[in-house]
Amino acid sequence: MEMEKILLLPLIFQVFLCAIPTIHAAPGNSKLFREYIGAEGNNVKFSDVPINSDVKFHFILSFAIDYATSVSPTNGNFNVYWDKQNLGPSAVASIKALKPNVKVAMSLGGDTLGGKFVHFAPKSINSWVSNAVASLTRISKEYDLDGIDIDYEHFSSDPDTFAECIGQLLAHLKQNKIVSFTSIAPYEGDSVQPYYLTLWKKYGHLIDYVNFQFYAYDKGTTVSQFMKFFEDQSSNYRDGKVLVSFSTDGSGGLSPANGFFEACGRLKRLRKLHGIFIWSADDSKKAGFRFEEQSQNLLTSIQ
Repeated sequence: MEMEKILLLPLIFQVFLCAIPTIHAAPGNSKLFREYIGAEGNNVKFSDVPINSDVKFHFILSFAIDYATSVSPTNGNFNVYWDKQNLGPSAVASIKALKPNVKVAMSLGGDTLGGKFVHFAPKSINSWVSNAVASLTRISKEYDLDGIDIDYEHFSSDPDTFAECIGQLLAHLKQNKIVSFTSIAPYEGDSVQPYYLTLWKKYGHLIDYVNFQFYAYDKGTTVSQFMKFFEDQSSNYRDGKVLVSFSTDGSGGLSPANGFFEACGRLKRLRKLHGIFIWSADDSKKAGFRFEEQSQNLLTSIQ
């Protein structure tokens, strides 16, 4: 009988361990601020946006798209569709020289082009990756870019093909030092999440930031709902740096007026505020970028 008790101890201990809730390791607070810019043709310039010298600031040019026109996918041959007049190579060089804490990235894909959905539509993994590496290396060198963001939102492929194409692309760009950081920009929904979760499972070690589009949730989102959404996505993108976000176009999610910065304060106290990003500078211009200033002040405040 005593021997049976001894033999049972390891099993009981295993059951006890399984009953303990999994606690995901938090990367900790960060002073990272990111902003998408250039997608809407509102003549916004880098120099229009207030930049706090104490933050780590990323501009994300929007978008590079592997389309020749709004209806012609090019199988990985990317072209620049952001505001090249105001946000060209000389403008990138100027803002980086003026503000040493600024890095500039480009985002791939986006929602629409010419009023039509932008689809991820590779002909094959090998051909898409080959074309993407060549075209994005050229754009990155021309603009002296530091990073790349993945923001495809519509797909004409399966999740595994997307994961292999994007994963192999990120691996090449990082290994060859074409970019120094990478991010993805998923949002909740069965039409999008399976693609990014498959990518994360296979290539998450190559992804530095998760620009989760919390503004894609309902417009009436409350602080408590937002906190739950954040925990849900932190679990989905386990051990990743999930950034919080809001939009200045008046769309959805938790807005600054309804408690976004209160939620950020809570996350900061929990040491889970990995950074803030905003969509987008183009929409913020008419309001004078006041939420950009408030976001950066919160990131740099002592708490």
